[in-house]
Amino acid sequence: MNPELPNHYREIILGIGENPEREGLLDTPKRAAKAMQYLCNGYQKSLEEVVNGALFESDNDEMVIVRDIELYSLCEHHILPFIGKAHVAYIPTGKVLGLSKVARIVDMFARRLQIQENLTKQIADAIQQVTNAAGVAVVIEAKHMCMMMRGVEKQNSVMTSSVMLGAFRESCNTRHEFLQLIGRGK
Repeated sequence: MNPELPNHYREIILGIGENPEREGLLDTPKRAAKAMQYLCNGYQKSLEEVVNGALFESDNDEMVIVRDIELYSLCEHHILPFIGKAHVAYIPTGKVLGLSKVARIVDMFARRLQIQENLTKQIADAIQQVTNAAGVAVVIEAKHMCMMMRGVEKQNSVMTSSVMLGAFRESCNTRHEFLQLIGRGK
């Protein structure tokens, strides 16, 4: 851990008018620094490390979907959490990605200071890069604390973002099938 990080949290505590020497806050700068390092551990990971060679030969050329992948991220504008789920699909062209690797790719990008729109694109581009799929689709649905705890304070709003690449962008039928299968199509 960066040895200066706890000191920065101590300054924040002072800056909001609290006493960092108060019993309940004595170890807070250290704990907060450790928590932030964990919440942003995606910066220490690379796509190659996350995938770790888990790409397997397959004759399957039908859509592969991993639904409801929980995600936790921090918005880069307020450093407040957004929490939701990602749905990821791809159409293989000779190779399939190990199932857990899809979730690990989501986590790698989510564990960075982020906006949901960019997160959605980063996941789609990474799946495309690794699999060389005929198409990739990613939909993320998330609740943003920066909108729930402050600002407009809307508790039930959910942001949905999507990125469609290749066959998912070019074919209405492929896109519709994906959206139906994740429960978003009509």
